[in-house]
Amino acid sequence: MGEQEKKYVEEAFQTNWVAPLGPNVDIFEKQLSEYLGLKGAVSLSSGTAALHLALLALDVQKDDVVLCQSFTFAASAFPITYCGAEPVFIDSEMDTWNMDPELLRMALQEMKDKGKKVKAIIVVHLYGMPAKMDEILDIASAYGVPVIEDAAEALGSRYNDRNCGAMGKISILSFNGNKIITTSGGGALVSNDEGSLKFARHISAQAKEPVPYYLHHQIGYNYRMSNICAGIGRGQMEVLADRIEVRRSHFETYKNKLSDIKGISFLEEPVGFFSNRWLTTMILDEEVFVNDAVEAMRQALETKNIETRALWKPLHQQPVFDSCRSFLNGASDKLYKTGICLPSGSNMSKETLEMVIDEIKQVLSNLTKA
Repeated sequence: MGEQEKKYVEEAFQTNWVAPLGPNVDIFEKQLSEYLGLKGAVSLSSGTAALHLALLALDVQKDDVVLCQSFTFAASAFPITYCGAEPVFIDSEMDTWNMDPELLRMALQEMKDKGKKVKAIIVVHLYGMPAKMDEILDIASAYGVPVIEDAAEALGSRYNDRNCGAMGKISILSFNGNKIITTSGGGALVSNDEGSLKFARHISAQAKEPVPYYLHHQIGYNYRMSNICAGIGRGQMEVLADRIEVRRSHFETYKNKLSDIKGISFLEEPVGFFSNRWLTTMILDEEVFVNDAVEAMRQALETKNIETRALWKPLHQQPVFDSCRSFLNGASDKLYKTGICLPSGSNMSKETLEMVIDEIKQVLSNLTKA
């Protein structure tokens, strides 16, 4: 947090705008839409709420099918179940770790052959790395299925000079405490589709009709962001470029200081891709390091008060989704087994980063196969 965030929150207190909606909300939404080059944004209580509303805006209903990336956090898929729809999971390709376009094509064709209605595709820009959007959008268009971009981790990332979060029919953002910028909690639905924006604004505020009494024609949700949280977001948007620069610097430092160690690798940006490097991740080669090296490394670093964790456990491996159809190629299973997330916070000092790197080197030297 900086001084501007405090200023805007204090304004909310001084003017008594502490409830959902208010001047900070209006300005924050304008900042988001202008940054992404979109017609509008609806600030909400979480990214999960935004994804739920995106699905509702696309009329996802009971027994519909929604295709979702498997290699991601469960919140990318939970809202599908809120709608009573069926999640079908698509594995990743290894260039970006995101949705594999060819598996997507295969899934769409199989659903079509079975007579199942695919209402939406949820593609995630994992750890801030853009997905292969041109291929994905072309395939989705050929089958007439709209794409929702889960850009929760990718604000500030770009693909062929287009902003992540500005390419799908509807996109969602997250401002959870661990994201590139935060409102403490919160999210947003963003789009160029005015119908979707209007729907989200209405439904997220309990679907109240604009009359001088309480009238509801639709089921609504209490999903709007407070004016206080939006004040934090206003200040954070002013430092977004700095946050991205710091995260990318962390990634480069890790790569430069560790890449001479045999058996480790980092995800590089393909040509035309720009990642905000929200989280630096590293892969440990199974041929070089002992079995379960990721967990051994996590435990060893934890004794030094350094927090790391495995990459996302794929959704097709999650017990809650064990009955769901999946289109797999083994990519996310391997990434989960061999990948680890490293400390990447924007407020991490150079001295702390150097200390973390020194400890990683020591741990890895003890995990190499004889």
